[in-house]
Amino acid sequence: MREVKARRTLANSLVRYSLSLFCVIAGIATYLPLQVALAQQSSQEIDEGDVLSFRTTEVLLPVTVRDRDGKLVTSLSRNNFQVFEDGRNQPLTDFAVRDVPVDVVLMVDASSSVAANIDDFRHAAEGFAERLSARDRLCLIKFDDRVELLQDWTQSRIQLRRSLKRITAGVFTRFNDALLLAAKEQFKASRTRHAVIVLTDGIDSGRGYATLEDSLRELLRAQTTVYVVSNTEIERQTKLAELDRLNSQSQAVTTFNSLRIEDLRESLKVLDESEKNLAQLTSATGGRLYKPTSFHALDETYAEVAEELSHQYTLYYTPLDKTRDGRFRRVRVEMSDPSLRVSSRIGYFAPVR
Repeated sequence: MREVKARRTLANSLVRYSLSLFCVIAGIATYLPLQVALAQQSSQEIDEGDVLSFRTTEVLLPVTVRDRDGKLVTSLSRNNFQVFEDGRNQPLTDFAVRDVPVDVVLMVDASSSVAANIDDFRHAAEGFAERLSARDRLCLIKFDDRVELLQDWTQSRIQLRRSLKRITAGVFTRFNDALLLAAKEQFKASRTRHAVIVLTDGIDSGRGYATLEDSLRELLRAQTTVYVVSNTEIERQTKLAELDRLNSQSQAVTTFNSLRIEDLRESLKVLDESEKNLAQLTSATGGRLYKPTSFHALDETYAEVAEELSHQYTLYYTPLDKTRDGRFRRVRVEMSDPSLRVSSRIGYFAPVR
């Protein structure tokens, strides 16, 4: 009974997080997009320490384009793109000319939900690193009861391989803290592309200090794209199989296992809410949510992320609005071909005086 109550509490907490995250993205009062709500804030409403400042006003915007079938489109030109900032068309100053390196935070949930399959992650992470350019940098963060930086920035695949061996299993999940710390500590004033790739079910234990909306704001400030490789579908299949098995038994056996059946149903609700949160998080940052059906599919999933990072368009523009007010500015990318699907982050914070 205590476990069922814990599941209900976690499910209710995730529902609140989901609603709160929706409010961050949708705008609490107006249900407008996050970029509109933030753009309407005055500079006094944003603490100076919370605003990303950079030495140049040029905006770097990584963009991924896919066709109707979800395949990457890699043969476009500058004329195929239009960038709008707060609704105003921005002339591009550069387009896919500079081969912009990417700094990637490899992040793994080492709590009990993933711990038994850490070797699958290690193998997938090594394959991912080999597919990146030699100029790209990686670091490794694992989180469970604590958030640990196992490897700071490196271009050495050998160092990364050694650090992967230092992953040990924990119990709880400080997912939100890990995202926030990665955004604030690992992406400081670098003019590269920023990406986080995290293997997790996204279910935070609530034992840290950050909420998911806190983490989202910091990721947007750090101009970071988030890719989530979620094991929620793997967990869902396992729980549904057990639930079907218990429900197919005799009435007496089903009654005997009623608490376990209720716990499984609550767990499935928690997984559903977590997926909603992860989808909002990745969409807002211009990334993608992956839901492999087995841990053996991690190699293929991580290879797909590496392929995307290797074929992103990098758009540059100098904002027509020169005001250095620290406000959030919404950014929208439109394609000349409306059948193409574009992914990019929803905006950025302007520099301050």
